[in-house]
Amino acid sequence: MSLLRTVAVFTFIVGVSSSESSNCSYLALWNHLRLTTSNDFLATVRPVKNWTKPTEVWIDLMLYGILDVDEKTQTIVGNIWTKVIWNNEFLTWNPMLFCEIDLITVPRSLLWIPDLVIQEDASDTGSLQMSPFVSLVPAGLLYTTFRQRLTFTCQLNLSLFPFDSQTCNITFSSMVHSARSMILKALKNDTQLNNFTDRVMKTRGEWELKSIKTWHYYSAEKKWPESNVLFLVKIVRRPMLYLINFIIPLLYFIILDLASFFIDEAGGEKLSFKVTVLLSISVLLLILKDMLPSTEDNLPLIASYCVGIFAMVGISVLETMLVSFLISLDNEQDKDANSSGDAGVDIQLEVKHDEVTDDVNSENCSPPLNRHGDRTLLRRIQEELKALRRETRARGEGRRKPGCFRRIAHVIDCLFFILYFLAVVIFLLFMYVKWIEAYIQNEKDER
Repeated sequence: MSLLRTVAVFTFIVGVSSSESSNCSYLALWNHLRLTTSNDFLATVRPVKNWTKPTEVWIDLMLYGILDVDEKTQTIVGNIWTKVIWNNEFLTWNPMLFCEIDLITVPRSLLWIPDLVIQEDASDTGSLQMSPFVSLVPAGLLYTTFRQRLTFTCQLNLSLFPFDSQTCNITFSSMVHSARSMILKALKNDTQLNNFTDRVMKTRGEWELKSIKTWHYYSAEKKWPESNVLFLVKIVRRPMLYLINFIIPLLYFIILDLASFFIDEAGGEKLSFKVTVLLSISVLLLILKDMLPSTEDNLPLIASYCVGIFAMVGISVLETMLVSFLISLDNEQDKDANSSGDAGVDIQLEVKHDEVTDDVNSENCSPPLNRHGDRTLLRRIQEELKALRRETRARGEGRRKPGCFRRIAHVIDCLFFILYFLAVVIFLLFMYVKWIEAYIQNEKDER
């Protein structure tokens, strides 16, 4: 009898030990969770024991880099990692019964997955890299991650370009479930999210990430309200490149145009210089046209800045053309007067020549002179007188009183320079004040 009891106890101990050894395998745990057999229920039905209880889904967004901001198409390209956590009430176990197994991975095809979508998503499906497995812990919590080169739409406000900051939305929602069946929440608060993003941010390009804020809200556009999680991403542009390549060159061009008023009008170099400055500004305007969208409701301040400088330089070119035209009219009158004076001298010399010749021939007291020699002598005297007259005119050109048109041109040029200088100073101060006011107002609106 005692022998039978000993054999029974031994058999029980062996059975228990063999059972415990089998429970240390993942297969035993999968059998316990009924994952080894075909179970469509776990893959298709929301995992709750009471259908009135909504499934809570926690979302964590990690922005690793801002790759591109396209002002024309109003889109932003970023590299993101998204972590999704939810609870499955049917997949729980006691780790003590399975040799402290506290984590397993399950194929996505075997489980119910929240149908999340990003409302602002404009990227193709090829940019999404999703893990084929889902991690499961004993309490029934599941989490999965996916990586995506996300292209999302954002209504850019370019009124302060290139000193602008943009606030864009990344909104997670469910395609099918309403707030009665699924509630979305953010996993981290704003402080944790910003600290983590600062550590993992990889790109340091034209745009700098200022902050990320989360907001949970319900939308009532449909019959049943939907639960949404909104990530507000604020980015700030680094303006140094545009300052060096765009704004400062325009300022130099307007200063050079002011300095061109000290160039002499005589040779035409002033007009050529102003036209060159105008063409240089037009090249910068073409570059600006390629950067800014044509659908912008309000004209950006930098566009007003460029158009204002272009208009002022254009008016300056027109004024230079007018002054050059008046000076040319005065020069034409001087040429006509000089040519008539030279003709009168030639006629007088010819008359004197004939009178001298007649006097010599009429005198009988002296022998006749060589008529050909007299003509040569008089011609030489005539040439010397013309040369002396030209030299005297050249010396007195600077002391000659300017003509009527030249005086008018000088008055117009001086008066226009004063008005032009004041207009440039007022315009630059006005643009500076408008930029500062718009920047302060933009900061208040974002707060």
